[in-house]
Amino acid sequence: MQLNIYADGASWGNPGPAAIGAVIKDGKQKELASVSQYIGEATNNQAEYQAVIAALKAAARFKATEITLYLDSELVVRQLAGSYKVRNLFLFPLYKEAAELCKKFDNLSIVHIGHDANIEAHALAKAALKKFKEQRV
Repeated sequence: MQLNIYADGASWGNPGPAAIGAVIKDGKQKELASVSQYIGEATNNQAEYQAVIAALKAAARFKATEITLYLDSELVVRQLAGSYKVRNLFLFPLYKEAAELCKKFDNLSIVHIGHDANIEAHALAKAALKKFKEQRV
């Protein structure tokens, strides 16, 4: 089975209240699962990594043979690809967890996409932030 995963993190402030969103689709772009979750206080980059982690954990239950992970965070894409070093001490544990999850899949590729191509995952992250804000009022 081939999966396409779109993941995104969002933060109000850097750091600030943060949330993640992800959409898992099959090879024909049919939605199989989604994630929309408030994660507490985090930077945008921490939220991006947490979105990747949650998406890969959710994808594991489908026993996919091929995964394409689409992200609009160039930093996360390049760090997971090994072309950028992870220098931020707060990102390193998240990077390590995401990298270990990536290794669990036989054929995984990571693709950097523009924000406009990641609208669904972004909307899920923003919806979780909005729900958090409404609950506080």
